[in-house]
Amino acid sequence: MAVNKILGNIFKGDRVVWLVFFFLCIISAIEVFSASSALTYKGGSYFSPIIKHVGILILGIVLMLVTTNIQCRYFRILIPFLLPLSMITLIWVFFAGQSTNGAQRWISFLGIQFQPSEIGKGTMVLIVAQILSVMQTEKGADKNAFKYILIASLFIVPLIMVENLSTAMLLCIVIYLMMILGRVPARQLGKLLGVVVIGVVLMLSFVLLLGHTPQPDTSNGMLTEQVEEKKAERGTLDKIFHRADTWKSRIYKFAKHEEVPPEKFDLDKDAQVGHANIAIASSNIIGRGPGNSVERDFLSQAFSDFIYAVIIEETGVFGAVFVAMLYIILLFRAGIIANRCENNFPAFLAMGLALLLVTQALFNMCVAVGLVPVTGQPLPLISKGGTSTIINCVYVGAILSISRSAKKLQSDKEQLMVNSATA
Repeated sequence: MAVNKILGNIFKGDRVVWLVFFFLCIISAIEVFSASSALTYKGGSYFSPIIKHVGILILGIVLMLVTTNIQCRYFRILIPFLLPLSMITLIWVFFAGQSTNGAQRWISFLGIQFQPSEIGKGTMVLIVAQILSVMQTEKGADKNAFKYILIASLFIVPLIMVENLSTAMLLCIVIYLMMILGRVPARQLGKLLGVVVIGVVLMLSFVLLLGHTPQPDTSNGMLTEQVEEKKAERGTLDKIFHRADTWKSRIYKFAKHEEVPPEKFDLDKDAQVGHANIAIASSNIIGRGPGNSVERDFLSQAFSDFIYAVIIEETGVFGAVFVAMLYIILLFRAGIIANRCENNFPAFLAMGLALLLVTQALFNMCVAVGLVPVTGQPLPLISKGGTSTIINCVYVGAILSISRSAKKLQSDKEQLMVNSATA
């Protein structure tokens, strides 16, 4: 009894969410250890990558426990601090960010490297939850809520979009889904959807016009001089939209989507897609077994963007379905928690954070199996990461905090019903 009481005091909140979280952490530790062969080779240490990753997970769990013990009403107090912090760091990363794979997404402060976009996503969910909760009426959200949400989005989304288009798009999807849950007038949502469609068409046209698909030179594999000259002519415009080439290349490859015979497939040009497909095809339904992946040695981001392909290769279809179901269970559980909330703010916040995690997870899995173009989205709570892992743990902690207050409210109602029945 004493042990159960101690564990109950530590692991507060919804038990199903805790169970899902621990399963994701266990899968993360196993698969990151298996998929980090490239990092092991570069660093010369067999255990260094997994020790670092487990250390980050432990730090994330500590911060999650701290967040779980914070009462939900205090989360909204963070908005005036997080909004300017998000904007400053997002502007900072644009001018002085550290580049990886052609994208400036990281900044260092006091020796700590982090992604400002991770903070920006959580800030937007907080803001949208606050606006929707404050402006709720008996007939749904006030029509002005739509305007305020769009204004708030303009402070964060465009800054994320410059360096991380896929993250900005996923954040917009989450915001839109939150507005649906917040009963924003359907007419406004319909107009927004129309504008978004037009905007996407214009954006694609702009990317296809501005971007240049690099063509390897047959003699030395370098970019042709014509492409380099065009990039030089762009000047400042290239500084702002330097990711246009990458976006265009990914769109072109995905849209083309023609069947290529194995003997003609260029593994040098399309290494990630090719080796991900090989990993999935070689799983033979039941998988090779944990730690027995072959393609992890060839996938450049096997421990991050394409870790789901490694999971399928090692655990087969059953492992792939199990991982997907964990995220679906998390979303449904967040819905149950939100339904128990007496106030609107914690309900919208729980759903917003769950949608943030689950939409990113589903997008990552779709990339791994070739259903959407390649992006740099990690698999939440499973992929090797620093900022993303820690922030995602904090998101889960916030959901657990909300579940605590919702559970207490439900218990109070049940006790009141029992007292009324016995009176």
